[in-house]
Amino acid sequence: MRSIYDQIRELEHVQGLSKHERLVQGFINAVNEKVIVKGDMLPSVNSLIQELGYARETIAKAYKELISRGLVESKNRIGFFLARENTRSQIRVALVIFAFDSFQEVFYKTFRNKLGKNVHVDLYFHHNNIEVFESIIDRIRGKYGMYVVAPIPDKKAAEILQTLPLGKLLMIDRYLPMKGDFSHITQEFFDASYSAFATLAPAIRKYKKMIYYHRPNADTPEEILQAFKKFTKDFRIKSIIRPEYIPGSIEPGYVYFTINNAELWMMLKDAKSRKLKLGKDIGILSHNDEIVKEIIFDGITTYSTSFEIMAEKSAQFVLKRRKIQETLPTVLLRRGSL
Repeated sequence: MRSIYDQIRELEHVQGLSKHERLVQGFINAVNEKVIVKGDMLPSVNSLIQELGYARETIAKAYKELISRGLVESKNRIGFFLARENTRSQIRVALVIFAFDSFQEVFYKTFRNKLGKNVHVDLYFHHNNIEVFESIIDRIRGKYGMYVVAPIPDKKAAEILQTLPLGKLLMIDRYLPMKGDFSHITQEFFDASYSAFATLAPAIRKYKKMIYYHRPNADTPEEILQAFKKFTKDFRIKSIIRPEYIPGSIEPGYVYFTINNAELWMMLKDAKSRKLKLGKDIGILSHNDEIVKEIIFDGITTYSTSFEIMAEKSAQFVLKRRKIQETLPTVLLRRGSL
């Protein structure tokens, strides 16, 4: 059977983790992994010194923190005992996402709210940069009870993620194939995009061409680009793929499709200044829904998964620690813009 010492030693390779932090997190991990249960007598200070070689002051400080958290109790002249097994109030969650875009803000607020006050969440942004992503994972490894991560579609990303304990990892938003058994709550892009385009085909045919703004080497899923190419070929839709929207370039007679909200707002500003009516003079399609898209310009047509549902299920994973492997549905929301 694995011991408390094993749990602590597992954290020794983690850079930036002090001996005090290794001791505290090692004890918490031992509780969560059922290595120790309520009422068990814990190693004495002298035993920890002998086994680990840590200073007496460091060990005493760690026990003092565990006692202050209510996890450990000290019985005079007898020793230390595990007071309770519920470490939920001490759960620390690392949430690693792309950036604080509007729909990711919806995810964060819902996730934070559903977790409650007894769970601490630290938020990290990787900005779709693999070096930043690797640096974040290196920095947080071994320091958290749960890791909720939106990965990068990069060959190195799976290898980096597999250095985390898979039983404590939840992959969100974008699915990345990895070795091992892990939990994930993600969305699908190719089939969902193709289905949305196909449903909108009669409306799209009313225009000269469909223009898709795809940003190379950005966070935009390549599967959407492939779905767009297949759709325009299968349905014989004239199309243009451009890297970015140039302010002032909007023209009547076209359908505009973008994933980037900043581009969408520029399009709408330009349409308003040129007095172009959405759904008649031009068509606009957006990815990832949010409340403002339901309201402005009589509504913007979108197709999107629910980031609120994703956040609610993610919070349940953290609180209940039950394995989940789910691909959330994508819904087309027809509104006035197309």
